[in-house]
Amino acid sequence: GEATEEQVKDLVVQFSVFSNLFLLAQLNKVINSPTLEGAREGKEILANEIGVVFKPQEKKTAELAREAAAKGFDPSVVGVTGSVEGGVFSHRAAHFEWLCDVGKDMGLTFDELGKRRHGSEATLHFCDALYRIYGSEDLSTALGASFAIEHWANAGFWDQLIEGFELLNAKRPAGAKRYPMGFWRFHQALEAQHAAHTMDELEEAIEDGLISDEVRFRQAAHEMLDACSIFWEGLEASRQGRPYSMTTLKAR
Repeated sequence: GEATEEQVKDLVVQFSVFSNLFLLAQLNKVINSPTLEGAREGKEILANEIGVVFKPQEKKTAELAREAAAKGFDPSVVGVTGSVEGGVFSHRAAHFEWLCDVGKDMGLTFDELGKRRHGSEATLHFCDALYRIYGSEDLSTALGASFAIEHWANAGFWDQLIEGFELLNAKRPAGAKRYPMGFWRFHQALEAQHAAHTMDELEEAIEDGLISDEVRFRQAAHEMLDACSIFWEGLEASRQGRPYSMTTLKAR
């Protein structure tokens, strides 16, 4: 809750690059899936990311469409359970557009968000690792990365981000715009479902004997978490106003 406006802008820009480039990693994961079931699990995540609202089993598609449209596809009210099968698409339900709402209220334009050219060296290292490891054609590697990244995302850092933004909002002057919370809150609730999808995929792979190399599984998990750590270290270095070089890091 102590961040300056410029530090918050930097966080939002780097998160927007991660959010947009994650689409490439998720598509790569779907393409490289060795099974139809695995590809469908991956498409659940991908379709929801680009704007397909999850449809709870008990709701009809028309009912879901009316409710979501009435609420403007607000991330604070869109559900996080169900399936994209029979779901409703809206541009306004795309996760990146919700992040654009955060940026817009800070004076950031669409062209200043989500593009690879805006990513720091640390952010791009993380995104490239996601594409290469999480989206790997080798199933042992891909599952190791999935297990690590989804359980990291469900381990509580969204709670910390929300706490920080709530503290910042509480300090805003009277009449000043509050930072939109929908993107952060939605992902806080969503990650439990993503982790469940990953566990389903992992259990199926173990039952079918598809993990051929446990060493590669563990190595991929560690490498993915290392790349994630570099992403956060890059943000912290930027917050402190000091350089962060991947070249220096590799030389250690």
